[in-house]
Amino acid sequence: MSSHPLSSSLSPPLALASLSGQSDAEWALAAAEWAGCAFLGGIALDAPSREAARELVARDRTEFLPDDPVAFVDDQLATLEDEPIQAGINVRSASADAIPPVARVCRERDALLEINAHCRQPELCTVGCGQTLLRDADRLGEYVATAADDGATVGVKVRAEVPGVDLPTLCRSLEAAGASFVHVDAMDSESVIADVTDACDLYVIANNGVRDESTVHEYLAYGADAVSVGRPSDNPTVLERVQRALESEESEA
Repeated sequence: MSSHPLSSSLSPPLALASLSGQSDAEWALAAAEWAGCAFLGGIALDAPSREAARELVARDRTEFLPDDPVAFVDDQLATLEDEPIQAGINVRSASADAIPPVARVCRERDALLEINAHCRQPELCTVGCGQTLLRDADRLGEYVATAADDGATVGVKVRAEVPGVDLPTLCRSLEAAGASFVHVDAMDSESVIADVTDACDLYVIANNGVRDESTVHEYLAYGADAVSVGRPSDNPTVLERVQRALESEESEA
């Protein structure tokens, strides 16, 4: 298994990927028996991203829309502070200006800050959030650098198969900006994990289709440091199966 500094805090190396409007502290606690990390959120931080989230709610999607998003993050992370699971928070913003307050909360609560460059809903992309950031490496790097400057352990949730985006190159630039990890939704291109791990020294969390021993083995064989579960994150049967697969891989390493 990885010798990256994050390895000790993400143990077992199983993360729960954020599900908008669903992934809160209660959700994380329900899976703490199996997972080493949980990314809460996503949380819209600034006015444009919050308006986009309201538009998503209007078409029957679930979103977190607290009156004060930073206070909400602080409260949620406080709930997990003494629990046996590494907390993280997935955030959306249309600019880097909204990042420092939540970065300071993450630093104080010893939580991971995950910049969302993953969501592909048109409402979010129109205002410059989500996967739009993948095509704007300079702006995304600014988000990362801003968070790192405030002492947060920061990473980015990314998506494979976005036309015009070379993930290995992007990940090198994120590492240079101060990122510690990257959370890769591999889509149907699982081998992209190998390309990313070859290109940088970031802690790599592989996501998409993680359900059992074969999927865990595939991602780890490609060099992933950890795997994450998305939609089945509230399914104990899947989580236990993935945890056992990770234990088996570790015993054979």
